[in-house]
Amino acid sequence: MKIPESNHSIVNLIDRHHESKQEKPRPHMGVSQLGHECDRYLWLSFRWAIVEKFQGRILRLFRRGHNEEQTIISDLRAIGVDVRQSGGNQHRVDFGSHVSGSIDGVIMSGVPEAPSKPHVAEFKTHAKKSFDDLVKNGVQKSKYMHYIQMQIYMLGMDIDRALYVAVCKDNDHMYTERVKLDVELANRYVERGKLLALENQIPPRIKDDPTWYSCKWCPAYDFCFNEQPTKEANCRTCAFSTPKEDSTWFCNKWQDTIPTDAQYNGCDYHVVRPDLVPWGLGDGGDDEWTASYVFNGAEVLNGNPKEGVFSSAELLANPDACFNADSFINELRSKFNARV
Repeated sequence: MKIPESNHSIVNLIDRHHESKQEKPRPHMGVSQLGHECDRYLWLSFRWAIVEKFQGRILRLFRRGHNEEQTIISDLRAIGVDVRQSGGNQHRVDFGSHVSGSIDGVIMSGVPEAPSKPHVAEFKTHAKKSFDDLVKNGVQKSKYMHYIQMQIYMLGMDIDRALYVAVCKDNDHMYTERVKLDVELANRYVERGKLLALENQIPPRIKDDPTWYSCKWCPAYDFCFNEQPTKEANCRTCAFSTPKEDSTWFCNKWQDTIPTDAQYNGCDYHVVRPDLVPWGLGDGGDDEWTASYVFNGAEVLNGNPKEGVFSSAELLANPDACFNADSFINELRSKFNARV
């Protein structure tokens, strides 16, 4: 009897395990993202309007990069580099207005080129192609987001130099580079983060060309170029929420600060922001807490779900069924409290 070919069931189960434990989107405007070229991407990410879901293999790669940090730290300490505030004891820098981040580590002394000077430490893993480009061109040109990340961390820590340590995952080659603080540059990107976090209007696309290389692989591509609505119904995609300068979110419906944990699910009165959907606004709903959306001549009321009013979760999950709801769907919703 021929033994059946493996279907990689173990690998599939491991990957599904990791996929079931996807991290929630970060509540702050992360320093590690502020070097991204696109204002709209940063705004959508901070608003949790685009939440990328990763495959299990990618999540395992993230884990490998995270685990590599302790190996790098162990090697640095072995040669006399005094690394502190790493792992579960990371130092956090907070610039206010939602902009913050956590540093991989702080080097107090022992860097051979400047033994007595403190450095911000940044540790990264790279695939070979990325690593070779880094070695050839340096971190500022090759990995600009990492460069800006270090600049902002140096500013927040009042330390004027950083040590970048990169490891190639393919062959374990290492690359190190010392980076000096550029105060003006760091401040400019901190202010960029604050402005985007507090901005109430969606920024324009970085390019109007759908074939632009950095847009083609962006998780917001369908939103920007294929007129797809956000898929996320949470407090940050709701028309009634507002980010505040004290790094909180305020709900205009309930007239109160929204706890971070509550923001992930929102409430029944959620109304999706008009700039996060490709539909036109109608004349208005039954009251100030209901919105009217129009698409291809059909109208839908969005708000606290009831007869004739669809919740944001329903509307975003299946817009066609909501805009074209027939008597059967309406009867199910009305009689049995069913939802699309």
